[in-house]
Amino acid sequence: MADPEIRLQEMLSKLKDRALRITPQRLAILRILALSAGHPSVEQIHEKVRVDFPTTSLATVYKNIALLKELGEALELGFTDGSNRYDGNRPYPHPHLVCLRCKEIIDPDLSSLADVTAELSQETGFLILSHRLDFFGICSACQSMEKQGEPAKKK
Repeated sequence: MADPEIRLQEMLSKLKDRALRITPQRLAILRILALSAGHPSVEQIHEKVRVDFPTTSLATVYKNIALLKELGEALELGFTDGSNRYDGNRPYPHPHLVCLRCKEIIDPDLSSLADVTAELSQETGFLILSHRLDFFGICSACQSMEKQGEPAKKK
C-alpha cells in the first residue's frame, strides 16, 4: 500500500493541475480512497462522507468517483453481481484476492506479473494497455469462522 498521505497529495495535485475545485466533500472522498487499505464501494464511501457532511448526496460521490476514474486516480473493480469497488491507493492494474464469503479484497504483491505481461505481449504481438487478474476464494478469517461453525461476516 502506498503512503496514504503521499497518495492523497498526488490526487490533489492532479485535480489542481486541471483547475478543479477542492470542496470539503471532494477532499473527504479523496481522503477515504487514499487511506483505504480495502476497496470501498460508492455506498461505503458515501456513508463515511456523511459522518462529517450529512447533506452529501450519493450522486455527488458517484460524480467524484467518475472524475477520479477519468483522471486515472481510482481503479474500478466491477463484479458480475453488479457491485463495483474502488481502489484509490493503487489506481493501476494489479492482481486482487477476493473472498467469496466476506467480500474482502486484498492486493497481493506479485512482482512476476510484469514478466507475464511482457511474455504475453512478446508471444502474441498484442500491445497490452491494461489487464485485470482476480483470484476468488475464501480468506483465512472466513475459513477459521467456518471451522468454528460461525457464518462469515460481510465487510
